[in-house]
Amino acid sequence: MAAAAPGAPQPGGERRILCVGLVCLDVISVVEAYPREDSDTRCVSQRWQRGGNASNSCTVLALLGAPCAFMGSLAPGHAADFITADFRRRGVDVSHVAWQPRGDVPCACCVVSTASGSRTIVLYDTNLPDVTARDFERVDLSQYKWIHWEARNAAEQAEMIGRVERYNRARPPAERVRISVEVEKPREELLPLMGLGHVVFVSKDVAQHLGFRSAPEALRGLRSRVQPGATLICAWAEAGADAMGPSGELVHSDAFPPETLVDTLGAGDTFNAAVIFALSAGKSLPDAINFGCRIAGKKCGIQGFDGIV
Repeated sequence: MAAAAPGAPQPGGERRILCVGLVCLDVISVVEAYPREDSDTRCVSQRWQRGGNASNSCTVLALLGAPCAFMGSLAPGHAADFITADFRRRGVDVSHVAWQPRGDVPCACCVVSTASGSRTIVLYDTNLPDVTARDFERVDLSQYKWIHWEARNAAEQAEMIGRVERYNRARPPAERVRISVEVEKPREELLPLMGLGHVVFVSKDVAQHLGFRSAPEALRGLRSRVQPGATLICAWAEAGADAMGPSGELVHSDAFPPETLVDTLGAGDTFNAAVIFALSAGKSLPDAINFGCRIAGKKCGIQGFDGIV
């Protein structure tokens, strides 16, 4: 009998966390200060790194010790070879990757400033099809305790979530799959996904796009958009994070910035993953967002993700 692939589910093993969304190749140039337009600048260092919101969250979950899997699209080639090798190095299961016969692996050119810790991203992500509800039909839901969606192709993702809800209705509470959704991009077609998650992460960008000036204001204003019993979470950079549980009570965590801001690329993905990790382990909502802020703060003090734990 063949051995299971690294990160693949083991019969009778612990149920895992699945993240659905983007993986891309990040080409990261670290510079002393962000360059002015039409200038010629040397970088301090440069590296390739596996990126994308859902992909980064898998990295953080794996570092925290959670068995996890990634589902997203790739196209064969050198970039995909690098990406899948890095997933496997982390112990992340890639058996749900949808291999596309056309299109290019998304690539992000990222400039990280050591002076400010800022990250500026230019993403090429135009012609690779996203995973579909048909792809998702192949996922064995009994292997998962939590599935997280990075909002992208909303209509297909709504069908995927509908399949999980139907599965949950036929299962006792202990066997149900918890659903979380991250709405990061201020695109109107993504907003209905807020109503489909048990846990919903709304970005500062989306909140500001909708006219809110703080996380508490956003949570109060957006509560009507989530389903009854859902938890709504909004991180607000240096202002920390706020959350509203099923009771409607607001909870807050301060931010935990590092002594020196080094690299904020992936900080939001780190926060989301750490909160999911804590909630999936039975932690309270205040403890979970506090943990998320602490781990995100550690990430901002280092290049990449190694060292957050």
